[in-house]
Amino acid sequence: MAKRTPVIQITSYGIYTNWDAKSKDLPKIKEFTQEVIAEEGVEFGFTVNIKKAKGKLLEFCIYHPGIINKKGKVLEPFDGEVYVRSDDWNFYLGDTVQLLCPINGLESNLGEWRMVMEMEGKTIAEKKFKVVARDEGQFWKHRGF
Repeated sequence: MAKRTPVIQITSYGIYTNWDAKSKDLPKIKEFTQEVIAEEGVEFGFTVNIKKAKGKLLEFCIYHPGIINKKGKVLEPFDGEVYVRSDDWNFYLGDTVQLLCPINGLESNLGEWRMVMEMEGKTIAEKKFKVVARDEGQFWKHRGF
């Protein structure tokens, strides 16, 4: 019997509505972008559609640019795993800009974030995001001033 080859497609990426871990619904895309303004609570990441892979293990990792926690330590990359739940499954991988260390403010969020998904030892999806400081002039110009 022939081995089924999974079909993986990134369906959206950028800034999303806030993700609710208790809900079955994925967050909704608000803006397609790979540049994210560092504002507390901004949710960003990407969504993939995976077909023909029910029951396979999906591993994921988020590499952040050196976020400092409340104890002054740099956070390790966030990783995890989940089994593909159906033969036509959508999965969201994302994170939120957070103010964890009041000393550094949001600045420890600035830089390149890399989000990776792997299956059977192979990278199946990857996106890089650049979190940048807000340009105050552009902020007010965007609002008509």
